Amino acid sequence: MGRYLPAVQVDPPLTVRDTAILALLFCGLWFAANWATNAALGYTSVSSTTILASMSGFFTLAAGACAGVESFSVGKLLSVALSLTGVAIVSLSDSKLPTPPPSEPLSPATSPTPSNPLLGDALALLSALAYAAYVLLLKVRIRNEARISMTLFFGFVGLFNILLIWPVGLFLDRIGVEPFEFPRGKTLWASLLVNAGITFVSDALYLRAMLLTSPLAVTLGLSLTIPLALAGDLLYRRSSEPVSLASLAGAALVLGSFVANGVLDLREAEKRTEELEGSVLVEEDEEADFRSADGESERQRLLGGRARDEADEDEARGAVNAPRRHLD
Repeated sequence: MGRYLPAVQVDPPLTVRDTAILALLFCGLWFAANWATNAALGYTSVSSTTILASMSGFFTLAAGACAGVESFSVGKLLSVALSLTGVAIVSLSDSKLPTPPPSEPLSPATSPTPSNPLLGDALALLSALAYAAYVLLLKVRIRNEARISMTLFFGFVGLFNILLIWPVGLFLDRIGVEPFEFPRGKTLWASLLVNAGITFVSDALYLRAMLLTSPLAVTLGLSLTIPLALAGDLLYRRSSEPVSLASLAGAALVLGSFVANGVLDLREAEKRTEELEGSVLVEEDEEADFRSADGESERQRLLGGRARDEADEDEARGAVNAPRRHLD
């Protein structure tokens, strides 16, 4: 038998308790990432929030390499830098567009002027860190999609959101940070339900994509909303303002960074496959050599035993013939 066969190593599936603990940790980090992003918009500009939140690519690459679920390379670092550059170009380009006058007077909370840029930037960075933390948590704990039941996992996520997350809204309302109120009107309720359905589908697809690829791939993939939104804007454009070349260039950089990272992942997968096949071939050669050596040893043992038997027979004949020669 061979001593090492990596192709047959299989991780055991997660138990119900393990799935529940993972869902609980995911809920906390997921809420922190989304709340920090939306809270940052109240203190700093949209462009600053978008750019700083896109730093999650760097955090995912660095922490993923330390955790052993992502391979660090200069090519991946450059692809993350390209994505961040593209996001920055599009965000800064959009921030320079003329803003239509508001239909009603602005309150301090809705004023376009950042009220506390430093706090808003810190919240945007916190969002990027929380996102990188929960995507790496899922990859490290699950590793393989066959180890977890998606239905059970998202069931626990919904349960913990109902039991634990919504009371945070009451606390924020109590301390005056954010008002807690139900949507008013059918339009808001319909928007809420549609958004909930879209969020569920996107999270399910995102989780499956992360397990099939890598944390960095899905992180860069989320930035594809920029070129996709730009394409939709070109197809269904109602504004007379033309799309700027800066926005097109930024969207191209985001798309190019995703494609470049995909090519790097494909090359790494092919390299791992070749190494795995090579290790299996070496193992088969070692096993064949072992069997050959074992067969040769068995042959030598049989020949040696036959020679000893013949020697014993000759000795026995000599012992029988010796008295006869003495009598003669």
